Amino acid sequence: MSRKDRGDELVAEVDDLDLPPSPKPSRFKQTLIFLGETALAIMVTLVITALLRVFVFQVFEVPSGSMEETLELKDRIVAMRVSDFERGDVVVFEDPDDRWMGPQPEASNPVRVLLETLYLLPDSSQGYLVKRVIGMPGDHVACCDQQGRITVNDVPIDEDAYLYKDASGLSVAPSDTPFDVIVPAGHIFVMGDHRDRSGDSRLHLCEATEDGVPAGMYGFVPVDDVVGPVVATVLPLNRIRTFSVPEAFSEVPDAVGTAPAEPVLGEGSCGG
Repeated sequence: MSRKDRGDELVAEVDDLDLPPSPKPSRFKQTLIFLGETALAIMVTLVITALLRVFVFQVFEVPSGSMEETLELKDRIVAMRVSDFERGDVVVFEDPDDRWMGPQPEASNPVRVLLETLYLLPDSSQGYLVKRVIGMPGDHVACCDQQGRITVNDVPIDEDAYLYKDASGLSVAPSDTPFDVIVPAGHIFVMGDHRDRSGDSRLHLCEATEDGVPAGMYGFVPVDDVVGPVVATVLPLNRIRTFSVPEAFSEVPDAVGTAPAEPVLGEGSCGG
C-alpha cells in the first residue's frame, strides 16, 4: 500500500470516529463576549466620531436669534473644518478673547463633560458665534449708499434674499449704523441676518481698545478663530437644509492691493 493510500485510510478512520461535540460557551460567557464586542464597537465609533469632529466637521447649536430667518435659536448646524470660507458664507467662530459674549460657564453635567472630553460636543467654556461674512481681509465695506444698501469694494449688495423679514414681509434695514472700513489683514467683518438683533462687527467697531491695539480692531474677527462655514441645518427635522453663497455676492470684486495691518476707519465710522 502506498503512503498516499495509508494516509487516505487514516483520514477515513478518523472521520468514522464518533467524537463528542464541542461544548457550547455558557450563557454567562456568551453575554460577556457580546458585551465586549459591543463595547469595542462603541469605542471605535466614538474614536471615529471624535476624529471627524476635530478634523472634518462639528455640530453647533445656534446661540441667539441674530441670524433669523436663515437660522433660528437652538437650530443644530454643521460647520465644516476642512472647507475654506468666502464672502457671503455663514460661519461659526470662537468669541474673540471673550469680548463679544464674555466668559462662559463650564459644563457641570458629568455626561456633557465626558462628551466634551471626547470631542463629541463643543467646549462649553468657549463661546461660539454664528454670523455672515460681509468683508474679507482688505475689503472696503461701507454703509450705506443712497438706496440704503451696504457696499463691498464699492459694489452694492442686494441682501433681500436672506435678511430677516417681519410678519408683513418687510425686510429689516441692512444697517441703521453707518460705517466705512477697510478690513485688516487676517480678519473678517461679520454681520447677523437679523440686523436689528445682532451684536456683530458694527457693535464692537467703536469699542475703546487697550494700549497697543489699533482703533476699531475689536470689530473684526481673526480668521484663525473661524471654525468653518456652515453647510447645513440638521435639526429640527423640519428645518433641514443646506447652504451656499448668496447670489448677492457674485458681482463683488476682490480687494485691490494688500490688506492693511490695521483697520482703516473712514468718514462716518464711530462718529468720525
